[in-house]
Amino acid sequence: MAEPAAGAPAAGTVLRFADASVGYAGRTVLTGLDLWVEPGEALALVGPNGAGKSTLIKSVLGLAQVLGGSLTVLGRSPAGARGQAAYVPQVDSLDADFPVSAGQVVLMGRYRHAGWLRPPGRVDRRIAAEALARVGLADRARDRFGLLSGGQRQRVLLARAIAAQPRLLLLDEPFNGLDAPSQEEILRVMAQLRTEGTALVVSTHDLAVARDACGTVCLLNGRQCAFGPVDRTLSAELLRRTYGSQAVELSGGATVLVEP
Repeated sequence: MAEPAAGAPAAGTVLRFADASVGYAGRTVLTGLDLWVEPGEALALVGPNGAGKSTLIKSVLGLAQVLGGSLTVLGRSPAGARGQAAYVPQVDSLDADFPVSAGQVVLMGRYRHAGWLRPPGRVDRRIAAEALARVGLADRARDRFGLLSGGQRQRVLLARAIAAQPRLLLLDEPFNGLDAPSQEEILRVMAQLRTEGTALVVSTHDLAVARDACGTVCLLNGRQCAFGPVDRTLSAELLRRTYGSQAVELSGGATVLVEP
């Protein structure tokens, strides 16, 4: 049974799952989803590999089915709100050998605003350039995307999402394999976006990121195990309930997660 969260969703909620189940082709992957995200809030999705974190994110994008209950994004269906949500994937589908510059990748974030058949205009180019500057890569705009480091490519993908000017930003394991400077840069930008009212949903295995960068946490393992404030939800008891034998308690009450 999921741990109940304090409070209730307010008017203007950006994201709301109500007793929802989601999955693919009629097969349920996640059940018992009852959570919400307000403007300027950051929600961390935490759970073991295969827990359904990516499926939850894909359901918000309309790429996974809602099989029970309800899901609303900015008061609409995921498909109806697609222009207001942006996504930073774990691994981008862009071929590293494809001759496209970092600046051109970021400009892709403007296509939904400009239209796929219309060339980007001056405003689109300015917004894309500002987004690249926000992630600290203004001087790499002309560099080929595939030749950048892994951390730099991830920051370019974040800039692409920012260029879409979303009200909801979804990040799927954005810190995997990143060097410390890139991780710090992404955390800095996330904090800025929150102050501007953008809502964030972040899938992560890093409990420090969940604790320091997010205000609420949803623990998942095929179902919602807990949802609520960070200080209450990232407890040893709830982590053991979510991870099972993978959660190991150390002296002093600290809990570490051992992935198989």
